[in-house]
This record gives sequence, C-alpha cells and structure tokens, in this order.
Amino acid sequence: MIREAKFAIGQVVKHRIYPFRGLIYDVDPEFNNTEEWYESIPEEVRPRKDQPFYHLYAENEQTVYEAYVSEQNLLPDGSGKPLRHPQIKRLFTESEPGRYQQNNPKPN
Repeated sequence: MIREAKFAIGQVVKHRIYPFRGLIYDVDPEFNNTEEWYESIPEEVRPRKDQPFYHLYAENEQTVYEAYVSEQNLLPDGSGKPLRHPQIKRLFTESEPGRYQQNNPKPN
C-alpha cells in the first residue's frame, strides 16, 4: 500500500537523527534507489521501503549536498532560517520563512 506523502515539495525539513536540514525538491511514493544504497544503511537504522522517500537539497554546518531520506526520518523544520544550498536559488523562491515555491519551469 502506497501512502500519501506527509511532506511537500518546497518544504524545509530536518533529519530526525542526523544534524542536517534541507529543502524537498522531489518525492518518490516508495523507495526508488539502488539496493547497494539501501544495503549501505546500517541494519539497525535502515528504513522500510514502503513509505515515501524525499530528495533534498541538504546542508549541515560544514557543507551542502543532496540527500535521499525516508519519511520516517524527517521532521518539519520550524526554524525559519534560510538555506544556503546553491541549487535552491536557481529553482525555488522563498515565499515565506521556511517555505519555498518552485520557480516556473522554463520551456526548452
């Protein structure tokens, strides 16, 4: 059974365990990455596959990167602090603190 995603594209979230936060830019209704990636997660913290997974423009204190995170490991980020990932400004506009709206896609 595929569940409806709890979080939305343009929403700022933080990881439940690890110290990073990010902007959701895509959602998979269930796990859609490689088995190798999945098996690399320690078994004691490995998430279920039958839940939404989110693509994030993520950042921590040291760096920016992209992350793929299960719904069970995300929480809303209510800090209102802006994000610094360079891809965000190219694809999103901050509509209010902690909430971003996708820019209009440009035709090819």
